Amino acid sequence: MKIEQFEDKGLAHFSYAILSESARQIVLIDPARNPQPYYDYAKANDAKIVSIIETHPHADFVSSHLEIAQATGAVIRVSKLLGADYAHEAFDEGQEFTVGKLTFRALNTPGHSPDSISIVLSREGKDEAVFTGDTLFIGDVGRPDLRESAGNMTAKREELARQMYHSLRDKLMPLAGTVLVYPAHGAGSLCGKALSGANSSTIADEKFGNPMLRELSEAEFVKELLQDQPFIPKYFGYDVALNKAGAPDYAPSVQQVPRLTAGAKLETGAVIIDSRPEAEFKKGHADGAINIQQGGKFETWLGSIVGPEEPFYLIAADEATLEDLIQKTAKIGYEPLIKGALVGTPATEATMPVLDVEQFRQHPELYTIVDIRNATEHRDEPIFAGSLSIPLPELRERAGEIPTDKPVVVHCAGGYRSAAGSSIVADALPGTQVLDLSEAVKSFQSAAAAH
Repeated sequence: MKIEQFEDKGLAHFSYAILSESARQIVLIDPARNPQPYYDYAKANDAKIVSIIETHPHADFVSSHLEIAQATGAVIRVSKLLGADYAHEAFDEGQEFTVGKLTFRALNTPGHSPDSISIVLSREGKDEAVFTGDTLFIGDVGRPDLRESAGNMTAKREELARQMYHSLRDKLMPLAGTVLVYPAHGAGSLCGKALSGANSSTIADEKFGNPMLRELSEAEFVKELLQDQPFIPKYFGYDVALNKAGAPDYAPSVQQVPRLTAGAKLETGAVIIDSRPEAEFKKGHADGAINIQQGGKFETWLGSIVGPEEPFYLIAADEATLEDLIQKTAKIGYEPLIKGALVGTPATEATMPVLDVEQFRQHPELYTIVDIRNATEHRDEPIFAGSLSIPLPELRERAGEIPTDKPVVVHCAGGYRSAAGSSIVADALPGTQVLDLSEAVKSFQSAAAAH
């Protein structure tokens, strides 16, 4: 057999193709939105995709399970608890199926979601690997706070945290130590808080090194798991529902996005996402535009700042970047929200002043300093005494809390988020000078650390 891991670095997402070499058949687990890499893999191995398993309805990306099933005739297998709206076979504990010499069996492992399953892969009676979805990660476990108001079954975070304790200890930890662990996410995913950069592990290594698998009482585990979870992006509930229904086909959906000519007039009052580099953006942009720069986490920040009910325009520096960003937008299912995609600067021009960093360094008291990092970053790694903490995902709703009696300086940890944050604040506080500390924040961090 062959296990092929596919990685989407932007969303820190892992999907899998398991090839039975004797049967020339493939089982996919948690495929990404674009089905093409899986078709290419099947073709390269002269094999047929016969089944797609979803470990749960994903919150952080849109899966291509329905599109692949319709294109290949493969069977989709999910827990009956998911309440899937598409044709599928229930796959729950006690159920298994074989492909060539390989057997796939389901374990119900609620905790991240009530309908989560893990899949044990065995060959000729010996367990070889377990695909743990968002239940067990390398060095961490899945967060239990995403399904309080999303999906077919909802559950309070405390209840899911208790279920997670038992799923790990009663279902996964009893597996043989040699069993390989293949999760759905790695470092950088918002589906957990402390994921390792490794892309696979073993049950024995996780028992030894994963802090959430050490000896803890249920109450201790629940308390620790619920503490300091990252923010929940606006798009997560929307993606759970989209995955439960099955998403539209990827390529046609991307092609349907209206491409506008450079300089096209945009509808007044619409959300505008301008992905150009911040220096270009500050020299001139459409009134009210939000500067989410093209970068490794574009789709996460887009779905954290813009809600799934908000249509928006998308602006990029060039054609290649524009197409790349439309595809990234599709990974979170937001492509139908794009009212128009275009290159360059639209006709209306607004500018942003550039901060005199030395003047700010000498007299920080002359400015209102807004820290848009996550609350835990603000708490654990303070940079400026007396700064106002408003995390970026909450900034559009809370910008009115910022005092306007002094110029406002916005900062994050490295400059990427503050480009978006300063553009949001500048639009929310007309008449107030809003400045972006940008990458210069790093020199202040080292000074703060030295103290």
